[in-house]
Parts: sequence; structure tokens; C-alpha cells
Amino acid sequence: MDIRKIKKLIELLEESGIAELEIKEGEESVRISRQFASAPVAVAPAMAAPAIAAPAAAAPEAATPAPSVTEEPSGHQVKSPMVGTYYSSASPTSGSFVSVGKKV
Repeated sequence: MDIRKIKKLIELLEESGIAELEIKEGEESVRISRQFASAPVAVAPAMAAPAIAAPAAAAPEAATPAPSVTEEPSGHQVKSPMVGTYYSSASPTSGSFVSVGKKV
């Protein structure tokens, strides 16, 4: 498939509300997908809701959920393809690198 066609498909994907596009031409195929910025925020509450609604007694209450207010975090979100481990200090007996309320 020609690179110009792929670039045009990417532009069309960005302009539309489509999250994923797959095209097959003969033996060649291309799949282009994107993630919306709000998708990770919306997924987390959706996964927590079934755990609450699992008991039979809680099922009628789940029909009328209270509206939830979500605050947008300030700053810049950093997305990483790898899992990392955060250490607040060099050792358990030493002081913290940063304390709550400090700007980094």
C-alpha cells in the first residue's frame, strides 16, 4: 500500500470520531487505531461499578446511581509503555526524596 494512502487514512481517522480503522487491499492490510485522551479516565470507574453491583441486594440501587463529579488533574500526564516502580527514598531508613505538597 502506498505511503500517501496511509497518511490520508491517518488524517481521516484524526478528523473523524473513529477509534480504529482496518483496510485490506488484496494481500496487504493496514490497521490504524488511536486512543482518546479521555478513554483511560472513563474506563476506571466502569470497572469499579460491576464489583459494587455484584450482590443481588445492591442491584436495585445500581439502577439510580448518584452523579459523580470528576476533577481534571492539573499538570501534564506522562504515558509510558513500560511499568515502573516508584521509590520515595533510597532506603527504608533514609528520608524521602520529595514530600507531599512540594513541586518537582
